[in-house]
Amino acid sequence: MAILDIVTYPDSFLKKPTDPVENIDGTIQQIIDNMAETMYHAPGVGLAAIQVGIGKSLLIYDVSPPEQDRSLSVLINPRIVQAEGTQLSENEGCLSVPDYRSDVKRASSILVEAFDRNEKPVRIEAQDFMAIVLQHEIDHLNGTLFIDHISALKRQMYERRIKKMLKKK
Repeated sequence: MAILDIVTYPDSFLKKPTDPVENIDGTIQQIIDNMAETMYHAPGVGLAAIQVGIGKSLLIYDVSPPEQDRSLSVLINPRIVQAEGTQLSENEGCLSVPDYRSDVKRASSILVEAFDRNEKPVRIEAQDFMAIVLQHEIDHLNGTLFIDHISALKRQMYERRIKKMLKKK
């Protein structure tokens, strides 16, 4: 297994919608394993393939507390088929948007349909934190970052800070 490089904002690749996974083959299984290694190393609770430079509709997540055994979940070609209510995702962050956190409005309850890594169809009813994680990662697959959900003013302030940091490098 390998730790992959995480693509970070303002890389335009992050804004591209992903392509569906056509075959869940050995290559996809290796990508999943490498993504898991990367997510746990980062550390994060979710990772979309696009965040590691792979334009496929694939994400992984693990919302179990760090002191418990790992419980990796894989969603291939996920889509939100139902969303209800609203909640405030406080202090949301992202491995692809380093050193920035913000409050984001999200649905409080969602229904997701996808396939697991064994090609079995899955339906997930998610609430609260799990719903936030899934919405965040599925957004990535659609070319949307969490900062696209914040006010234009906050986003511009972050963009200016990133441009300054990039100039210093």
